[in-house]
Amino acid sequence: MNLLRSAATVGFFTFISRILGFVRDLLIAATLGAGPIADAFFVAFRLPNLFRRLFAEGAFNAAFTPMFAEALTQSGPAAARRTAEEALAVVIVAAILTTAVAEVFMAALVAALAPGFVDDAAQFQRTVEMARLAFPYLALMTLMALVGAVLNGVGKFAAAAAAPVLLNLIAITALLGFADLGRSPGHVLAAAVTIAGVAQLLMVVIAARRAGYDIRLKRPRLTAGVKRLGRLMAPGVLAAGATQINIFVGSQLASLLSVGAISHLYYADRVYQLPLGVIGVGLSVALLPQLSREAQAGDEPAARASLARAVELALWLTLPAAAAAIAIPELLVRALFERGAFTDADAAATASALLAYAAGLPAFVLTKALAPAFFARADTKGPARAAGVSVALNIALGLLLMGPLGHVGLALATTLAGWVQAVWLGAVLLRRGWYAPDARSLWRLAGLGLAAAALAGALFYAAPPLLAPLAGDSLRLIATLGVCLIGGLLYLLIAHVIGAARIDVALGEVRRGPGGA
Repeated sequence: MNLLRSAATVGFFTFISRILGFVRDLLIAATLGAGPIADAFFVAFRLPNLFRRLFAEGAFNAAFTPMFAEALTQSGPAAARRTAEEALAVVIVAAILTTAVAEVFMAALVAALAPGFVDDAAQFQRTVEMARLAFPYLALMTLMALVGAVLNGVGKFAAAAAAPVLLNLIAITALLGFADLGRSPGHVLAAAVTIAGVAQLLMVVIAARRAGYDIRLKRPRLTAGVKRLGRLMAPGVLAAGATQINIFVGSQLASLLSVGAISHLYYADRVYQLPLGVIGVGLSVALLPQLSREAQAGDEPAARASLARAVELALWLTLPAAAAAIAIPELLVRALFERGAFTDADAAATASALLAYAAGLPAFVLTKALAPAFFARADTKGPARAAGVSVALNIALGLLLMGPLGHVGLALATTLAGWVQAVWLGAVLLRRGWYAPDARSLWRLAGLGLAAAALAGALFYAAPPLLAPLAGDSLRLIATLGVCLIGGLLYLLIAHVIGAARIDVALGEVRRGPGGA
């Protein structure tokens, strides 16, 4: 399977989803600004989203995908389908029970997630109400993660990657047409999240049936496979979800700061999540099934080559985004969000957080590329150790930095913890021989760094005189995106000329079909 082509498929649909996500967030910013209702919705939305990324897309995917690949490679499609059906039976029960318990004890969950809201009765109550509306999304996404993992395991990436588009379309529709129907626009958005979960699950179920994997519901049993899945998932919660845990910790601590701190971190997070989602998630989703098949077949040279290529792709595609966010964070935030209830002060506060997050973007994406090398070999404990150190460091640094730096200190703590995790994973992979870049690969990585530095310098000096004087939201947005596009082309040209990443080679890989080398 062609790694770049598979990653491009996932990345394309993720890109469409993130663009629509920006439209959604633009509408949220214009409607809610960065006030108490926005803070309440972001906490309510983050609650099921955190558990989704930890358990459904994180630990479950990391544990289930290698098991499915092993069954498919060694025993064939029938055995793979049985593995999926055994997992589905247990996952449905767990998802229903988790949702029921969470709905009953939602006040305690919100108090844990946003302790700063407890002293404000009205803010706490509206957050609990929104969280109850949005939380069923977790159960629906857990089921979708299983079906999506089956599709990815057989090389069908499009449906699972495209499903999140529905979330943003439904949220946009809710804001534009139904925002006045509930107690607040935040309540309407929270309900729209669960409705979107139903639509996403239906989409992947239909795609799985068309691919010949009509997964049937069976009576839940603790088979040997289910027990193994549980053993792998336990450390996988921490291993696959450290970045999300760190963001969760940041939100917890931000609730203790002034009103708007949670929103400022959220909007900054949305900007850097675009490249992280498109590149990091795209690579991770495409790489894990490929590495799992290569590891199960005992083809270690192929697995090492796939990982080395993934690291190069991760940095090639991530560094220009990080360079732009570091060079012109305030211009980006103003172009994207400054309108309606989102003020000039909100833009400045969000830009400061974005600058801190942007410095960690390469690390966050590298973690997505490096972790599958462990998961493919059914090793979730190694990444869990790195993640544990990252989370502990994030908490310590957050408490240390939030006093003098406020919400920016929380973003900076997440970035520093992310770099520790990425370096830890890379060092372990090098020591085990699972990652062995040659001199040519190292030169490419160094060349990409030089090209990104050139881009950052060009944007830092050239963009403000061009963009700052512009008036009008649409003109400023179009001009900012145009400057970033020109900068990206400059980066690609420099990388191509110095031999760090040849454009013609990349285009050839994308054009080749799934069977391409």
